[in-house]
Amino acid sequence: MEVSVTLWVLTIVGLAALIAVDFFIGRKPHDVSIKEAGIWTIVWIVLAGLFGVGLLIFGGGQPAGEFFAGFITEKSLSVDNLFVFVLIMAKFAVPSQYQQRVLLIGVLIALVLRAIFIAAGAAILASFAWVFYIFGAFLIWTAWKLIQEARADEEDEEFEENKLLKAAERRFGVADRYHGTKLWIEENGKRIMTPMLVVMLAIGTTDVLFALDSIPAIFGLTQDPYIVFTANAFALMGLRQLYFLIGGLLRKLVHLSYGLSVILGFIGVKLVLHALHESGVHVPEISIPVSLGVICSVLIITTITSLRASKKQAQAEAAAGSGDAEKDSVEA
Repeated sequence: MEVSVTLWVLTIVGLAALIAVDFFIGRKPHDVSIKEAGIWTIVWIVLAGLFGVGLLIFGGGQPAGEFFAGFITEKSLSVDNLFVFVLIMAKFAVPSQYQQRVLLIGVLIALVLRAIFIAAGAAILASFAWVFYIFGAFLIWTAWKLIQEARADEEDEEFEENKLLKAAERRFGVADRYHGTKLWIEENGKRIMTPMLVVMLAIGTTDVLFALDSIPAIFGLTQDPYIVFTANAFALMGLRQLYFLIGGLLRKLVHLSYGLSVILGFIGVKLVLHALHESGVHVPEISIPVSLGVICSVLIITTITSLRASKKQAQAEAAAGSGDAEKDSVEA
């Protein structure tokens, strides 16, 4: 799809305006209610849908299909990010009324860093078609790794700070408590970071690690930088509200890793087939409608099986608790 510089500028300005409105509405520290989170989650999804319809009208079915496939993929991968965001909030003991501000700035940092990743990825793919093989192999390996981690059934109970974050803390120092929404304070004549700034950086830089699989994944669905960027932007900007909306539901999505592994593996195979086709090998290529159907089907099946498994586990735990209580009563 041919995208003019004017359209790029208008898109970035429009996204910046949406972020500004979101920031203005949530500028006062407060506990985000389920109602508020639900309304804004719907708003962001509707906006993404309208953008996709706009692509359909002005660009045709192919760009619109690529956008929706990319958006759904990035959104599903971002849900997995929320598990780590929960650990980060717990690690830094972020007060509940400040969590929405932390996520807003953290996601904004992540969006800027992802834009850099996307620009670099687009330039590399445009110059070296063989990179598709690397992206495809990496996604297949990531899918296998996700399955292994899910089968191990091990949960990280604490967030481990990355080297960049530790270096920043050593260089500038960190206050021993939160000072409202301030990012820097003066202490003993020295300017130091507050925990608020540290946790924002943790959210933003940690998301870069997730971009290592999500960016290749969306490039497996479309090689259009404009669609890759906008799909990532809409997926990330609604992440803050999604955090508060499904925070309690995250633990029930017990099969999410399996579903994501299937999606990443599928896109990895799609990338390898595309690379072979570009090399002149006559192999079938997977169309966008097929990709969109597979992605949606996997997510629906994963959600249904996860909720059923969680319900059975809850019933088993309730039955076990009832049995223990009855035993204690008899012994008494």
